[in-house]
Amino acid sequence: MRRNPRSNRRRNLSVWEQILQADTKNVIGVLLLFFLVFLISFVSTKLIIIHRSRSSANSDIENVKSIVNESSDNSVFNDVANEVSDGSSTSNLDNDRSFTLCAIGDVMCHNTQYMDAFNSSTGEYDFSYVFNDISKYTTTPDITIGSLETSFAGAERGYSNYPTFNSPDSLAYSIRQIGVDVLSTAGNHCLDMGFDGLSRTIDVLDSYHLDHLGTYKSKEDQEKILYKYVRGTKIAFVNYTYGTNGIPVPEGKDFCVNLIDKDLIKSQLDTAKADGANLIVACMHWGTEYMTSPNDEQKDLSDFLFKNGVDIILGNHPHCLQPMEKRTVTLDDGSTKDCFVIYALGNFICDQTAENTRNSIILNLRITRSKDNKISIDNVNYIPIYMYKDPNLSSQKFRVLDIEKTLTFYEEGADTSIGAAMYQDLKVQLDKIKSIVGEEIVGQ
Repeated sequence: MRRNPRSNRRRNLSVWEQILQADTKNVIGVLLLFFLVFLISFVSTKLIIIHRSRSSANSDIENVKSIVNESSDNSVFNDVANEVSDGSSTSNLDNDRSFTLCAIGDVMCHNTQYMDAFNSSTGEYDFSYVFNDISKYTTTPDITIGSLETSFAGAERGYSNYPTFNSPDSLAYSIRQIGVDVLSTAGNHCLDMGFDGLSRTIDVLDSYHLDHLGTYKSKEDQEKILYKYVRGTKIAFVNYTYGTNGIPVPEGKDFCVNLIDKDLIKSQLDTAKADGANLIVACMHWGTEYMTSPNDEQKDLSDFLFKNGVDIILGNHPHCLQPMEKRTVTLDDGSTKDCFVIYALGNFICDQTAENTRNSIILNLRITRSKDNKISIDNVNYIPIYMYKDPNLSSQKFRVLDIEKTLTFYEEGADTSIGAAMYQDLKVQLDKIKSIVGEEIVGQ
């Protein structure tokens, strides 16, 4: 019998040649099967992370509720329980009352930060370790204010880095845990994830009992001034930003972010004064990025704010420190008042590498309200800090350092883990901070 030559050729073919001559449909089928397995695995992992993030957020919310309940006798949380809500808190006091106001810079979250905070075994994000060195400075003041430079749009949107930030909700929880009471949210990144992202950010802050201002879900909300009662003093907070990185404010939703507009600012300041605010704090998102001195617009706006009722200006946005100054301002009626401005507080947390973007301060003001409602800014001091990234660790690398304490520990041999090079750099950073910000103000 004559053999089939085609059959002979097939037997002589290599394995790879036989595969290449296989039925095209079978090859496509195998490839589709592999792709389907990969897709199912990817989606399953994503859903697990989202589920665990939600579970973690729910647990964090319960912990915050517990903290709030335990702090019911605290002057910050007990806003109106010990103050008469009809405005009588603006009446003369029997004695002078003093309190401490603390301020920190921009809360940023780059992808390196949230990846560092991720625990693969639990699928959760935990940022608490970042603040272990400095939390005592933010929990002890009567009230602490920060600036938010990211959004909490949810795990479903995907966490993201510059230029459009979206961070895990647990960052908000950690910020609340270290004693931050108020976050300004009107900034150039507030619309990074659109109006929905802006709205969810507000919901997350509400769930953690973090007061906020500058962005809003409705016109009615924008028209409400944020007031906090601290040791008998009614403090009004206002917040404005120069812009939103070119992202258009959604049509019909002009209310969602307070842009710097003198008419809007004066209207809100007039409302705060009419409501009997004893002290007005303006959180301003302004200035030129990476510049360590204020520009002309900042100087002009500070004059405008002081003339129209603001007592304290806390600046942010440039990602580096700018000077502070205390002024005696003469008003149109001839009276004078103490005023204070720090043009920029720098970054509180970040992973930027440009010069001066990792050094900052925790600012403390001691303020007194006299029996006749006169406000005086008695003392201004600060704790120099540095956003450290430990090159020797594979996780939990980031830590906000108390610079002076870290230098002392290194010199005494109590903790030399930062190494000789970082020790020298921290000394340089300390000198820069003092040079840029200026001397502390005592008893003026």
